[in-house]
Amino acid sequence: MPTEPIPSSASAIFAASGLTKEFDDGRVAALQGVDFTISAGEFVALVGPSGSGKTTLLNMLGLLDSPSSGSLKYRGDEMVSLPDPARYRAREVGFIFQSFHLLGTFTVTENVQIPMFGQGLSAKARAARAAELLDAVGLSHRLNHFPVKLSGGERQRAAIARSLANRPGVLLADEPTGNLDSQNAAQVMELLSQLQREHQTTLVLVTHDREVASHASRLLTMRDGRIISDSATP
Repeated sequence: MPTEPIPSSASAIFAASGLTKEFDDGRVAALQGVDFTISAGEFVALVGPSGSGKTTLLNMLGLLDSPSSGSLKYRGDEMVSLPDPARYRAREVGFIFQSFHLLGTFTVTENVQIPMFGQGLSAKARAARAAELLDAVGLSHRLNHFPVKLSGGERQRAAIARSLANRPGVLLADEPTGNLDSQNAAQVMELLSQLQREHQTTLVLVTHDREVASHASRLLTMRDGRIISDSATP
């Protein structure tokens, strides 16, 4: 399988060199000398067996964890040196998780507005933005429903709308179809792919499902804490 040219670090939104992560006082090596670059607007899938380091790496891209050694840069700046990690997570990154993480006591509209609090928007502006996003993911008829009233596929679409609330340049998705049946998984991936193309968002997705990974333009295959293959999707 041909390998796509690796983007230069100068043009990369993310660039890693010699990245390692250890747990349990060094007895567990989750990442072992990982090198890669990801350009703005790319759709990259991290694939590999359980325990290969996929989620650990994704957490580092989201500043939910920090490396033990090596370099990880965002737009040329060392991520461990970013002055305000919380601001980075709020303004630059949208997160999509396997378990949706919607608040059960909030309506769908209120859940989508959560990332907008503290951004200086009025209540009217937040509500309008949430309605716009929910319409984009096909949930305009569910604005005032609570999560318990939604199907699994609808909950994940609501979570995708929430991830886009602050117009992030990067989406990080950890097994976003893991709790869905095959039909809903296909619909969610079509939606994510469409949104990524339309907004030229950088999307990094962790999955063990090759069908899900086929939506990406590039596969980083991991095993035992290393990237063993960097290739274009077939």
